[in-house]
Amino acid sequence: MCNRLLPVFLCCVLFASFNFGQLSEARRITKQLCSPNFFGRGYVKKGDSLAARFIGDEFKKIGLQPLKGNSYFQSFQHAVTTFPREMVVMVDKDTLLPGVDYLVDPNSGSSKLHWSYKQLSTEELFDPALFQKYVSNREKEQAGITSVLIDLSSFKGDSLKRLKIDIIPNLAQQLDVVVLTSEKLTHSVGNEPFPYSLIYLNAAKFKLGQSIYTHIYSKFEPEHYSTNVIGMVPALPTKKRFFEKETQPQTLFITAHYDHLGGMGNSTYFPGANDNASGVAMLLDLARYFQQHPTKYNLVFIAFAGEELGLLGSRYFVNYPWVDLTNIRFLLNLDIMGSGEEGITVVNGSKHTEAFQRLVNLNADNIIPTIKSRGEAANSDHYWFSQVGVPSFFVYTMGPNKHYHDIYDTYEELSFSKFEPLSELFRRYLESF
Repeated sequence: MCNRLLPVFLCCVLFASFNFGQLSEARRITKQLCSPNFFGRGYVKKGDSLAARFIGDEFKKIGLQPLKGNSYFQSFQHAVTTFPREMVVMVDKDTLLPGVDYLVDPNSGSSKLHWSYKQLSTEELFDPALFQKYVSNREKEQAGITSVLIDLSSFKGDSLKRLKIDIIPNLAQQLDVVVLTSEKLTHSVGNEPFPYSLIYLNAAKFKLGQSIYTHIYSKFEPEHYSTNVIGMVPALPTKKRFFEKETQPQTLFITAHYDHLGGMGNSTYFPGANDNASGVAMLLDLARYFQQHPTKYNLVFIAFAGEELGLLGSRYFVNYPWVDLTNIRFLLNLDIMGSGEEGITVVNGSKHTEAFQRLVNLNADNIIPTIKSRGEAANSDHYWFSQVGVPSFFVYTMGPNKHYHDIYDTYEELSFSKFEPLSELFRRYLESF
């Protein structure tokens, strides 16, 4: 090899080795957080607390400092509905598959029964007098009705929205409800339990007249403890002249939630690979980089708990902050980092136009194909910070992977197509402040 080419060759080798190591670490983190050991990073089998401990160990390995005292952990209490035991739903003699053939509503109550159901017509659902007939105890006893069936296939628009938001939850306060749907089965987490069971059943798995049997155990935990995981990279020391006052460096926040939906029964769980094990992998990737390349700002890294339950972890931190919130220069919140083939969306981009344009300018070499601006939205952990005046972006990727809040959001479905370019863009952005 020509001696003049040797330095170029060595640089290429080192760059390739770094990138391989970077992506290898991201894959390791994501795969581990998606494993059965963490059971969807939810509220049974200690999934959320095991994930918090794992992330804390990663912070320690990287060399992040605790932000307060000698602990990375900020714990808080909240309520949650869980399904910790065996779950059975049968149509005739067929045992259905959870997450594939049906979902139990996140606030569903328990049930162990052979259903005696009545299908409610459009008129019965939307006429208050007729509707009351099926939720009145006296009328239920006279009619021998213990449960109702609703077929969503004939509803759309405002009627469908009203059913989902108002009518169905109201019914589940009064009797057992099964809902037939052809929509994608999308799960969530609840903390306001119904006294009766509510099941969403894949319409292709059921014909009117077939029998239904359920054995569902729902457990409400009014005092569950979850934990935010917090570490920092201190700012580079600055030289002050003798007559200058000492000033506290401002802070940049990098955040991502680590919790997901947990399990439904004692065997089916929601891995949450893209949402948001991949975001935690990006958080740790940036922490690893800035531990070696500190800036003039304090850099605080937070893996939030309770995001899927209503942004609980970030709300708790804003209410009980470990830093002066007015000293936060900017917050970058990361979610769904496992794809990116179609670029990224920046929530609050149209609110902080100058900050958004700077991000676009730093992508002049098009390492990310598209950077889309979006307005304000209460859809992730940036929200509570925005509400108290902290300039914040929430960034998520766009791509062909549409698995969201389902059992198919697995490690194997992630491409990591733009993980390294995204990491590079985020580094440039954070270093530009």
